[in-house]
Amino acid sequence: MFNLLKTLKNRTPLGWLQLTHDRPRLLVALAGIAFSDILIFMQLGFQTALYHSNTRLHTYLDAEIVLMSPKARNIVNLDMIPRRRLYQSLDIPGVISAEPVYVQFAEWKTPQTRKQTTILAIGFNPDKPAFTLPEVIEQAPLLKFPRHVIFDRGARGTYDETIAQIDAGQRVPTEIENSNIDIAGLFQIGASFAADGTVMMSDRTFMQLFSRRRPEAMSLGLLQLEPGRNPEDIAETLANHLPEDVTVLTKAEFVEFERQYWAMNTPVGFVFSLGTVMGLIVGTVIVYQVLATDVRDRLPEYATFKAMGYRNRYLLAIVFEQALILAVMGFIPGATVSVGLYALTREATNLPLMMTTIRAIQVLIFTILMCAVSGAIATRKLQAADPAEIFG
Repeated sequence: MFNLLKTLKNRTPLGWLQLTHDRPRLLVALAGIAFSDILIFMQLGFQTALYHSNTRLHTYLDAEIVLMSPKARNIVNLDMIPRRRLYQSLDIPGVISAEPVYVQFAEWKTPQTRKQTTILAIGFNPDKPAFTLPEVIEQAPLLKFPRHVIFDRGARGTYDETIAQIDAGQRVPTEIENSNIDIAGLFQIGASFAADGTVMMSDRTFMQLFSRRRPEAMSLGLLQLEPGRNPEDIAETLANHLPEDVTVLTKAEFVEFERQYWAMNTPVGFVFSLGTVMGLIVGTVIVYQVLATDVRDRLPEYATFKAMGYRNRYLLAIVFEQALILAVMGFIPGATVSVGLYALTREATNLPLMMTTIRAIQVLIFTILMCAVSGAIATRKLQAADPAEIFG
């Protein structure tokens, strides 16, 4: 590889000259690579947004260990566990607090449009907020008032007037499950693929709104440990101590549990992974067609080089130079357009879709490898070319 790069550096840029000689073909190739990169960027962006948006709530949980049902599938399909498991958890040395959390998908009337939609409702003890978000902690006292809730300002939907009213200190009335409530404050989480938004309330308000739920049947149990305690060790002890109707996870494992659900158990994660692979295949085919056509059209010239004594390595360097030029030149418009598409999608969906340096480098490497593979395939005929056969 080092010798190939050295050869490229010390020779006449024949690859560049050949590409620019046929500019329509060059533009077609660049457009194809840019399209391939855009497809890869969007699939990787959606995949990252899928995992990040659906685990943000988990990362803000004020707990080191989480109890949940073995039947739980993800945050919106948790099933229920007995609340007495919290008291049993306190028997374990190192566990200093255990609090219940109640989660339910709810019918929600958008205050601004009065249209019916669904939202993720979360209930907890306002004296011990279940989340580390500063806005939630500061406004937890508001939740002690009957039927007062705080609302996610990053929710997907038409809420600009509602948010402005709440920011101005007003309380906005609306309905959950056909029951009247008041939005008393705001916090920021953002929409996800699972839910358009989140509303938080006290456990008492939660039980009033969802009358079929009982306090003794909770969705999650949040455990806090003494400083210095190892969550993995305590979780293992809890798993041996508690009955089999409870799954014990560290907070990190709970986040990974959600991520794995979307990656492995839903078609969405598979589709985004497949889209990335398809983008690579499309780009490889386009670059191969361009390079293979160029090699075929210039076989007499390459044969002349061979007859003059140039080795295959020199000729291969020409093709790989073309592949490298195509990769870099095609990547630039692909990345530029993707930044704009990210912003457009983020504005329309409230999903965390942003360009990162790591992703840009990742796609650039993919593009270079894609073009290198195409170049390697295209040079097979060149290596087998015999000057005597071509001119014979």
